[in-house]
Amino acid sequence: MRATAEAPEVVLCECFARDGLQHEGTILPAEAKARMISAIAEAGFRRIEITSFSHPAQVPQFADAEEVLKRVPRRPGVRFKATCPNPRAVQRALAAKEGGYGPEEISLLVSASEGHSRRNLKRSRDEQWRNVAEMAALARGAFVLVGTVSVAFDCPFDGRVEEATVEADCRRFAELGVEHIAIGDTIGSATPPRVRSLVARLSAALPGVTFIAHFHDSRGTGIANTLAALEAGWTHADTALGGTGGHPAGIAYGEGFTGNTCTEDLATLLAAMGWRTGLDLTRLRALGREAERLLGRDLYSKSLRMAA
Repeated sequence: MRATAEAPEVVLCECFARDGLQHEGTILPAEAKARMISAIAEAGFRRIEITSFSHPAQVPQFADAEEVLKRVPRRPGVRFKATCPNPRAVQRALAAKEGGYGPEEISLLVSASEGHSRRNLKRSRDEQWRNVAEMAALARGAFVLVGTVSVAFDCPFDGRVEEATVEADCRRFAELGVEHIAIGDTIGSATPPRVRSLVARLSAALPGVTFIAHFHDSRGTGIANTLAALEAGWTHADTALGGTGGHPAGIAYGEGFTGNTCTEDLATLLAAMGWRTGLDLTRLRALGREAERLLGRDLYSKSLRMAA
């Protein structure tokens, strides 16, 4: 819930270390990732996407998942989230937890369309839901479970996604004990009116769920859509430094760039509006510059260019 009418509170999850890096050609060493993640925590983030337990052959960037988790010191009040694409990944997360270095959250993914599920996950929706049910059963009680509904507005293969489909998927997650659900505008095609409509529907249908706005910036509307969700009452959003991230390599969505909503720009806007994020903007901009240094190119933050 919001803190006060004058100063709403928002929890931003920084996704640079996972979603931001997943399709980068540059494989960062574990030491550099751990140093960056620690600096992200020091900037005031309470939720940080730290790695993925994907198979190294599928996503080489995260072959060092366990090493990164071991290298990053834990901080009170900060939760780290790891992506788990299958039951074997959940078993790795459980082993890490038993070893004392596991994440506090794990994320489980479904696609709201059949075409995207088969292309991106290599499974039908029914097969993926069976996969998710098995993962949730393995992980229940050990982690905060975060469900993600991809292509929640439009699918690049099947077209427009109906709100009823997204609601049904969220209900299935809730039945599996998932209380945090990210709604993904995977190709960045949503508009503020569509966001407000879906937010109202989901919030009314599942008042006990914490919904997370995970919106991409393909059409330059990531901030507008995220702000629409926050103004409609949601309190959590996913962002990535420099607007990095998006689809995995080899998945052609037809519109080119599909990066995440840019952390620096959204945090700057929220601060100007008087909203509370708990983030140190000076440290945040330094993080943006470090992300550019690590990847060897200018990224997409407008506020970083203004502050240079």
